[in-house]
Amino acid sequence: MRRLFRPFLILLALVFLFEAWLWSHLAPVVAWIVAHIPLRAIKARVRALIDRLPPAATLVVFIVPVLLLLPLKFLGLWMLAHGSWLGALGVLAFAKMLSVGVTAFIFDVTQPKLMQMAWFRWLYDRVMAGLAWAHGLIDPIKRRLRSFFRMWGPRRAGRTLRLLARIRRRMQAA
Repeated sequence: MRRLFRPFLILLALVFLFEAWLWSHLAPVVAWIVAHIPLRAIKARVRALIDRLPPAATLVVFIVPVLLLLPLKFLGLWMLAHGSWLGALGVLAFAKMLSVGVTAFIFDVTQPKLMQMAWFRWLYDRVMAGLAWAHGLIDPIKRRLRSFFRMWGPRRAGRTLRLLARIRRRMQAA
C-alpha cells in the first residue's frame, strides 16, 4: 500500500514545491511593480491602512485578491469548456501567477500582524514543515537525476559520444 501511495506523495511534494517556487520568485516581481507605480500617496495609504488593521482583519486582505481574480479563473474554465485549450491555459496561468504574486506581496506586508495570532503561527509552522518535508522527499530524486544526466554529459562521455557530439556541432554550424 505504501508503495502505491509514494507516487501520490511525490506529486503532492512537487506541487507544493512549485507553489513555493512561484511564491518566492513572484514576490520580488510584484514588489518591483508596486515600487514603480507612480501613485506613492495611494501606496502609502494602503500600507498605513493595513498597518492599522487588527491581526484578524488582515486576513480579509487575503480574500480581496482571491475575489478579484475569481472571474478571471471562471473565464479560463469557460474557455476550457468551449474548447479553447490554449487560451484557457494562458488565462489560468496568468491568474495563478498574478494571485500568487499579489498574495506574496500582501503576506510580506501583513506577516508581523498575522504572526500575532496563535492559530496562524501554528498553521505557518505547519506549512514550513511541509515545505521541508517536500524538499526531503524530492531532493534525493533530483540528486539522482543530476548524477544520471551528468554521466551522459560531454565531459564524461566516451569517445563515441564525443565523436557524435562533434559531428552534431559541425552539422549545426553548416
